[in-house]
Amino acid sequence: MLSTRTLLHRDGLELSAVACSHRHGRGACEQHSGGYALVFIRRGRFVRAADGVASLLDPSVAYCMNPGEEQRYDHLDDAGDDCTSLFIDAEVLAGIWGGELGLPQGALQTSPAIDLAHRLLLRRAALSDQDELLEQALMLAAATLALSDPHRVHAGRPSTTRARRALADGARELLAADPQRSLGELAGALSVSPHHLSRVFREGTGHTISRHRMRLRVRAALERLADGERDLARLSAELGFADQSHLCRVMRDETGHTPAALRSILA
Repeated sequence: MLSTRTLLHRDGLELSAVACSHRHGRGACEQHSGGYALVFIRRGRFVRAADGVASLLDPSVAYCMNPGEEQRYDHLDDAGDDCTSLFIDAEVLAGIWGGELGLPQGALQTSPAIDLAHRLLLRRAALSDQDELLEQALMLAAATLALSDPHRVHAGRPSTTRARRALADGARELLAADPQRSLGELAGALSVSPHHLSRVFREGTGHTISRHRMRLRVRAALERLADGERDLARLSAELGFADQSHLCRVMRDETGHTPAALRSILA
């Protein structure tokens, strides 16, 4: 009765699109055997009872799941529902949620901006590289949990402008040496959580780490094209693009020109 399509599974996050075809009726009580999760409803309505708290769930809200919860799902019509689940490892969650575990019970009223970000995340899963998708998923999780307790979400931030600038510069330095380093590797090298590194970097530079990494790859590609490189498949593989079409799309987005046009311009 459940159909799950995994879109991302790395560095402590798992993003999945879930379709449920249960008909109207009361569900069975069961223990949640998975990990910590945020769930966004795209279509449909149902009631979830978890540890004695019942919540009406529809596309205007999100809800959380904690390991070991006793839960029951009661479906209100025969049309089923579609959801997006974001499972978060304990270590990653602690970095988002003020160093603590245990997600809030009940429904979280989501803003139109968060709902749009959630739906764009699904769209990006088909178009973006995994680094960008991971960072966007972290941002969505933090923004959604901040609806419940913004102070806990912001608890791990560096306390001074100088410290935040140093952290962003440290990430830029590591990426300049090796653009292939993942968000998790950067955070480990700088002794911070991936969430806080992503947030501070975005505040300090005006763009995400994944966008900065992609811009470094574009610069390297421009240098190779200026030297006469003609094999775009080899260029994309060596510089870390998903494939040749990904290279062409990113180059066009960043410069307004295709690689072939850039080769002519630079030559």
